[in-house]
Amino acid sequence: MTARVSPFRPPDCRARDITRRSALRGLTAAVATTTMHGASFAQIAGSGIGRTTAIDAVLQAAVASREVPGVVVMASNGHAIIHQGAFGARQIGTDAAMTIDTVFRIGSMVKLLTSIGAMQLVERGKLKLDEPVPPIDPAVANPQVLTGYDAGKPQLRAAHRAITLRHLLTHTSGLSYRLWDSKAARYTEAAGKDPKLPRTPLMFDPGERWVYGTGIDWAGKLVTAASGQPLDRYFRDNICGPLGMRDTSFTVSDEQRRRQAHLHVRKGDRTLTARPLEKHMTVRSISGGGGIYSSAPDYLTLLTTLLNEGKHRSGQLLRPETVALMHANQIGNIGAGVMKTMNPAVSNDVDFFPGQRLRWSLGHMINLDPVSGGRSAGSLTWAGLYNTYYWIDPTRHVAAVLMTQILPFADRPALKVYRQYERELYRALTPA
Repeated sequence: MTARVSPFRPPDCRARDITRRSALRGLTAAVATTTMHGASFAQIAGSGIGRTTAIDAVLQAAVASREVPGVVVMASNGHAIIHQGAFGARQIGTDAAMTIDTVFRIGSMVKLLTSIGAMQLVERGKLKLDEPVPPIDPAVANPQVLTGYDAGKPQLRAAHRAITLRHLLTHTSGLSYRLWDSKAARYTEAAGKDPKLPRTPLMFDPGERWVYGTGIDWAGKLVTAASGQPLDRYFRDNICGPLGMRDTSFTVSDEQRRRQAHLHVRKGDRTLTARPLEKHMTVRSISGGGGIYSSAPDYLTLLTTLLNEGKHRSGQLLRPETVALMHANQIGNIGAGVMKTMNPAVSNDVDFFPGQRLRWSLGHMINLDPVSGGRSAGSLTWAGLYNTYYWIDPTRHVAAVLMTQILPFADRPALKVYRQYERELYRALTPA
């Protein structure tokens, strides 16, 4: 299949000796895409969000108390960077200071790129949102639903309806991650004893419930099949390259590795232990659901482009109506976003907004209610396994990212810092 040539220029996603100064210069240019030429951070801080001292104090205190080893934050109003900061260390107990251009493993935050890629192909007529997905694998072409067990043996039946791309992007396909699903975890154990069983059954019929799972991993496979390109190449040519996201890649160069933050593990006594950087390895399998590296400037560029209805200085990433569709609730009254862990060493239970009504769009979680002291109703968000977070607030025209490197996911101290940053940012944005 011949891939459609992107209207954007396609530089490599990976860094070529990029410096902190050039990274920030690129982001400043990236956010200056609509009604205002790019103001420098100093200009916008002086005229638009002048009360940044309290924001920085919260983050400095979090590092000093070792709630987080180090953290990078950035925020944009769509026209300029309104706040940025790097605090603490890339590796706790060392002099390797965090910088704005620190490279992080961002886990499931790659799902947004995959969703964008899929919607680009919908725009081009190569994928359909509401038709059965192409038969790339029996797991999605002829799905089986787990109905229960008989004498310990899984009982399966054919799904009542076909899986669509909309199901995959909204986590309503029935495909599940066993990390947050006891049914999926039990099935995996049983299937390991019987090679005749399908490796990935559905936990329910498509469209009936929400469960966080491998739907967007499968959407990445559809992007590859429909475009005729490996997923990393597709990202490079159609998303990362056009947006100048040079630190966003499934592998890291030696230069990027020198800027990479170490993973830290939270122990039972709440202290943090740094892990060595992962070994350089040849990537044999690329997933649309995880496994990518990025930086705060890169990811904020992506968020800002969506905040600006898909517009970037190099062209239109997505049509405005596609961006609007991606920002809208796609699952009706089905609740979303609450997950019960099966492995506390990897993830805590997940409920970022207790008591709030949460839904899912074509790429993000949506809070239907305003967050006290923070984001508006209808804001968009998600996160990565190692405690990287983002949100887009279309009402207030704010996009922000917070990155640290900690396991387990949904780390309570890291979430506290995330909430504090959000509250202080909105307080600074509110006229005195």
